[in-house]
Amino acid sequence: MVWFGLLSLLMVALFFANIYFGSISIKTRDVSSLLFGNGSGVADSYRFIVMESRLPMAFTALLGGAALAASGLLLQTTFRNPLAGPSILGINSGASLGVAFVMLLAGGTLSVGLTSVSGSMAVIAGAMIGSGLIMGILLLFSAWLKNSLTVLISGMMVGYLASSIIMLLNYTASAEGLQSYVLWGMGNFNSVTNERLPVFAGVIVVGLILSVLLVKPLNLFLLGDNYARNLGVNINRLRNMLLLATGILSAGVTAYCGPIAFIGLAVPHIARMIYQTDDHRILMPGSIVIGAIVALACNLLCTVPDSVYLPLNGVTPIIGVPVILYVILKRKI
Repeated sequence: MVWFGLLSLLMVALFFANIYFGSISIKTRDVSSLLFGNGSGVADSYRFIVMESRLPMAFTALLGGAALAASGLLLQTTFRNPLAGPSILGINSGASLGVAFVMLLAGGTLSVGLTSVSGSMAVIAGAMIGSGLIMGILLLFSAWLKNSLTVLISGMMVGYLASSIIMLLNYTASAEGLQSYVLWGMGNFNSVTNERLPVFAGVIVVGLILSVLLVKPLNLFLLGDNYARNLGVNINRLRNMLLLATGILSAGVTAYCGPIAFIGLAVPHIARMIYQTDDHRILMPGSIVIGAIVALACNLLCTVPDSVYLPLNGVTPIIGVPVILYVILKRKI
């Protein structure tokens, strides 16, 4: 409880640090006036930066980091693989494939019947459709296959197939479309506006609630498949619920923020090192808080003063790679 309280305080501190500090310097009293007062006397440009850019970006980082961490913990436990992450099932590759079709093949516009969307909404729609398609295929495989490792390998193969299609689309794409796709692939938390934030938050909260509901069966699952079955756990249903929760969380984050690396892979290990337990009643909320902390810290590093917003995937390996190398060396994987 002490660790959880301290980490929660750090999360709140980083959340406000993301609002008070950024690439453009704004006086502390002006930011406080906008957040806790009426903002009188504050320039409209500063009001826009704080309320329309930094505030939704901080919420997006908090929710995105929590989502990736929760999905990473679910996957590592279910597949008993310390190197399993949200991208390993191919759901992120499916989202990337959907975005590639929109940006590289459809010219940034997605049309269904008489309805047509373009710009960032087309990108989000393409990512959700692509990840939903892959998730549907994996659920179908899960109904046929009885072994979790086989489902994992199938997901990896589907991911490789999606990546190969993306490569072919890159080869035939225009220079403008290719540049847009590369920029999207770098990841960022600044693409969720105040108007989109409620939808994004709703998707992530649903996924997190589902993850918390899986805590008890996952604890039993740690004892082995046969033991879990004897205690009433339906392994196939658990696997399907896992795929659904992971799909909602990783697809939601990838659709709005791009494919973000290392957070989902590294954070569960950080939680295990801090809490020194495998009890998911502690690890799940701990991972959610630590995931939010790591995402907020990375986002803060991306907003270098007097500079443009740096690529998120250029910063996340700074935290993720040392953790993964430590796990590999410690376990001699």
